[in-house]
Amino acid sequence: MADNREFDIALFGATGFVGKLTAEYLLDAAPSDARIALAGRSLDKLTKVRAELGPKAAAWDLVVADSTDQAALDALAARTKVVVTTVGPYLRYGLPLVAACAKAGTHYADLTGEPLFIREAIDNYHDEAARTGAKIVNSCGYDSIPSDLSVYQLYRSTVADNTGELTDTTLIAYLKGGVSGGTIDSGRAMMEAIAADSSKASVLAHPYSLSPDKSMDPDVGRQSDQALQRASSIDPSLDGWVTTFVMAAHNTKIVRRSNGLLGWPYGKNFRYREVMNAGKSAVAPLVAAGMAGGIVATMATGALLSRVSAGRKLLDRVLPKPGTGPSEEARRSGWFTMKTYARTTSGAKYVATFAGKGDPGYQATAVMLGEAGLCLAFDTDKQPELAGILTPAAAMGDALTDRLRAAGMTIEVERS
Repeated sequence: MADNREFDIALFGATGFVGKLTAEYLLDAAPSDARIALAGRSLDKLTKVRAELGPKAAAWDLVVADSTDQAALDALAARTKVVVTTVGPYLRYGLPLVAACAKAGTHYADLTGEPLFIREAIDNYHDEAARTGAKIVNSCGYDSIPSDLSVYQLYRSTVADNTGELTDTTLIAYLKGGVSGGTIDSGRAMMEAIAADSSKASVLAHPYSLSPDKSMDPDVGRQSDQALQRASSIDPSLDGWVTTFVMAAHNTKIVRRSNGLLGWPYGKNFRYREVMNAGKSAVAPLVAAGMAGGIVATMATGALLSRVSAGRKLLDRVLPKPGTGPSEEARRSGWFTMKTYARTTSGAKYVATFAGKGDPGYQATAVMLGEAGLCLAFDTDKQPELAGILTPAAAMGDALTDRLRAAGMTIEVERS
């Protein structure tokens, strides 16, 4: 990409909940000479956000663009090196911006946790983005950077130690955090899409539905995202129980896509799953069973209600509204730790740790998305030369890992 763009980063959705958090993060983390623009559909709201950011943001440009206005999105993409977008649900609002960035050769980072959106982006825009050199990077927040970079760094350690390819690999999520209306609305968008076209359910169900080459998919047997088991079955050193992790179905697809995009370096016997810690108390098995069953029931009920108008109206009344999220106190008191246990073809065992402070879906996500944007804008010489519809590991690898470590996150691998 020629360095003749007006902006280094344009933050699209800057007036939304996570958009504001990301703007606040960029204010302190971006180089002092970074050319940043705030973009969204309301000039008044953009002006207010810039004013609230204070004098350091006074020189930031404001760009009015609506997610339904293709011409405005094309113009935005043509003016900037990178677009960072928080405008979701991406399945409803995201594809026109992907189209604009793919056409203009503009790098892009989003927060999607929606496999249906990514599959459509791959099918429609991967080839063009690859041709223009655009890195269209999905899932650059808590979903799915910790998962993706943990496995990538495990792979890097096996190469350094010459211990063979990865085989059975399981991530255990430990976290304290809240859920916003935007996250829930993304789930609703997928449910509604499946209600309208049941064939799309296979994208959610199949472990390799985001694969770059279906003919190369490994045949390693069933890989279920449902879990209810003792933690010691993952590693003998662990106590307590684990259960289904709500984002496992998405994160695991991202990790498997990274393996494919990079040429299957994790191995063709790489089996990956994610679970969540349910504790060690006497009631932990009941908690684990309730959480696992509750996730299944929630998805089934949501899909059923999404099929009818009355059901959609009920969901509107009872679910949090988009643009909402945890309080500042809750965001700051949150935390997350992801422990990934891996084995290799030589019998070696590793544990990767990815941990951060702040509510994972908001405070920590703003850090991850902000650093992804900065990495795409300023670290191009340190990244793989891949372009197209990419994952964080395949697009930025070690460069993003180094940035997140410098931002205070723990990312380490130990041989056990």
